[in-house]
Amino acid sequence: MTIIADPVETTPIKRPNLGLRLLGRISPSAWSLLVIVVFWELAVRIGNVPPYMLPAPTVIGQEFIDYGHRLLPNFGVTLFEVLLGFTLSVLISIPVAVLIVYSRVIERTIYPLIVSSQTVPMVAVAPLLLTWFGYGMTPKIVIVILQTFFPIVVNTVMGLNSASREMIYLAKSMGASHWQVFWKFRLPQALPSIFAGLKLATAMSVIGAIVAEFVGANAGLGYVILVAGASFNISRQFAAIILIVVMGIVFFAVLERIERWAMPWRSVTR
Repeated sequence: MTIIADPVETTPIKRPNLGLRLLGRISPSAWSLLVIVVFWELAVRIGNVPPYMLPAPTVIGQEFIDYGHRLLPNFGVTLFEVLLGFTLSVLISIPVAVLIVYSRVIERTIYPLIVSSQTVPMVAVAPLLLTWFGYGMTPKIVIVILQTFFPIVVNTVMGLNSASREMIYLAKSMGASHWQVFWKFRLPQALPSIFAGLKLATAMSVIGAIVAEFVGANAGLGYVILVAGASFNISRQFAAIILIVVMGIVFFAVLERIERWAMPWRSVTR
């Protein structure tokens, strides 16, 4: 006698649609930006706002198409100023911060001067630098260095001083040298503060380059904004501003990627 078992009914697994999965991967900030752009476009079209006051996003996009061959070279000029100035600032600021932490004399003589230097607006210093160095690339890079020097130094000093005194005393009692204490204890604990200063300096570097180009330049996105403003080409000004924003965002994102690589333990604990 053969017993036939009832077939087991299986419920098919419903998989989400591919389109919905792709939409779910879009970040909330991208959705917010899309809503703002759509609202901007509709408000300008419905309100009949003239382009010389507030151009629509589609008009700005057309400006990228028509004037992109001039915007991209100027973007490259500003990007070079930002990257070179930021790199030189890091190479100068971090050693100065280390000297301030390890030398009481330098802390009392140089650190107050660094703090007091921030009371002078960079717009007031820029004409002097143009007088001394001319209208080439040098004054722009110097302004970027001056603009980013303070946040890197201050955050690095705070980070290096945040190391536990008990841990440093314990390391020294076990025969650790000053270099070993710095490399094994002070620097790892200071990395969060150092990268906080570096991320703040990324925005400051872009601002410094644009300010320098406002004061005196013959190329760069700041120069494009000035020339477009003189001819009341507001859409070209917006196009240059968008490129500045993109530059700052990409610069910040790259630095965050470097931060995760330098501090993998923080990525695990988050």
